[in-house]
Amino acid sequence: MAEIDIRAARKSYGKNPTLHGIDLNFQSGEFVVILGPSGCGKSTLLRMIAGLEDITSGEIAIDGRVVNRLEPRERGCAMVFQNYALYPHMTVAGNMGYALKVAGVPKPERERRIAETAKIVGLSDYLERKPAALSGGQRQRVAMARAIIREPKVFLFDEPLSNLDAKLRVTMRAEIRKLHQRLSATSVFVTHDQVEAMTLADKLVVMNKGHVEQVGHPLDVYHRPASTFVASFIGAPAMNLFESRVEVETASAYLGGAPVRLPSSLAASLRGKDVTIGIRPEHTIVATKGPGVAAEVDFIEELGAGRVVHMLVEGEPFAATIGEDLNVAPGDRVSLDLPLEHLHVFNRETGRRIDPSDLPADAPAQHCAPLLTTP
Repeated sequence: MAEIDIRAARKSYGKNPTLHGIDLNFQSGEFVVILGPSGCGKSTLLRMIAGLEDITSGEIAIDGRVVNRLEPRERGCAMVFQNYALYPHMTVAGNMGYALKVAGVPKPERERRIAETAKIVGLSDYLERKPAALSGGQRQRVAMARAIIREPKVFLFDEPLSNLDAKLRVTMRAEIRKLHQRLSATSVFVTHDQVEAMTLADKLVVMNKGHVEQVGHPLDVYHRPASTFVASFIGAPAMNLFESRVEVETASAYLGGAPVRLPSSLAASLRGKDVTIGIRPEHTIVATKGPGVAAEVDFIEELGAGRVVHMLVEGEPFAATIGEDLNVAPGDRVSLDLPLEHLHVFNRETGRRIDPSDLPADAPAQHCAPLLTTP
């Protein structure tokens, strides 16, 4: 196991900056997932840890030792790639033991470690097969076994499940998590798939355009997104976001012409301010009649275990999760209740979350009971 410290790490390709001063700490034995859209710099950061990319400035330390100038083989890392990168002419055993052979490990020791590692990843019956005779999931296991057999301090995963079908990805996620629990090594996993990130991570790092947007436990990131980017990127369907000016007299925001009261700890200090309000679909209450935000049903997603109704509020999309007991159809007019305790408030200019602790200490308080109620 090894702690990883990333301090003010920057990466530029010529005059084009890719990473803008990254500061992160991964504790020994943690499973860290770096999540973000394509082009955000997550794979570049992973490759910098591995030594496959030079660091423009800053430091990366593994187990207390700065590794900026060390070759990849000297860093104690093993990497699992998206495309498996197996030798097609070698058997499973040959692929697994090749690094040990190059390192001069005696054949009896190689065979012992190959057998032990194959048992860990469930490949004991496939050691004499070649990659062409394996399924996608089995090939990915070989790639992981090749990393495990080196007994590294750090495991690095670069979108290793992207080439697998949906069902196999679920299976492999469970296997990777169990493998981590068994080996207790520090693991850094890069993905653009939020489900992978939420299910695997001890610590979640959300990146956007070369910056770290938020770091935290997956559920903390989900329930308290630090920015509108995080709020919209994590969650399926994504959080509903709408812009509004907080009315001076009532300290209410507005959606679809209907007032939406804000938490009392925020409302008074935000009078006259432009904000972005967010609420997740599962927290939005849909009724066929009654007071609230008027919406028109656009279409419905039937998911088996639940339903997602997609609506339009003054022409803007809005989604909510509903149960089977609510009968609505495209074109129906419905009423939306936005529970006060589930509202998120963001600075419209910066996109950053606004919490009571962000407001002046002498800000006046005001009691704002929920205005919108389910009939």
